[in-house]
Amino acid sequence: MRKFVRHGAKALLAGVATSVLCLPAVAEPMSGNGISVRAGAGNHYQRYEVAWESPSFYTYQFEGNNSRLDLLAEVSGSLWRASGSREPSSMWQLGAAPFVRWSVNNAFYIEAGVSANLFSRSRFADKDMSTKFQFGEHVGFGAYLGDNTRLGLRYSHFSNAGIKRPNPGLDVFQVLLSHQF
Repeated sequence: MRKFVRHGAKALLAGVATSVLCLPAVAEPMSGNGISVRAGAGNHYQRYEVAWESPSFYTYQFEGNNSRLDLLAEVSGSLWRASGSREPSSMWQLGAAPFVRWSVNNAFYIEAGVSANLFSRSRFADKDMSTKFQFGEHVGFGAYLGDNTRLGLRYSHFSNAGIKRPNPGLDVFQVLLSHQF
């Protein structure tokens, strides 16, 4: 897991640095629907996700600079795969979340969100999660590669918030690419 985080962070930073150096202009606020693809890993498992992102419901433009705060929504579907002989070895997940995204100078962003999720199983990768319903907390950052594209890194934690025990939770770091249309 640490190896994945180190290599993923290095790759993301290299990509962000390269894209910022190649940007011809500052990106404008993203106002259309978007699609994101994400891939990542946790402790003995991988997660692959596709998400629809809404246009901004609310935008606050900070005076004196090109920074803004957006409120948007995301609906996603994910496939989880366990490493090795851990059972069950796969599961599906559907989720919905509101997100707050702070765009700094329309070049970089920081985001956070809380999601409601339905998993296809309550047991995965030798873990008993007790419930198929799980909450998710998400934080991420990245860069705008142009007017319509973002590259980022996101950390997500899923748990049932103590509704039922045991509650081991699932943690995953993901690289993401988003395109607004």
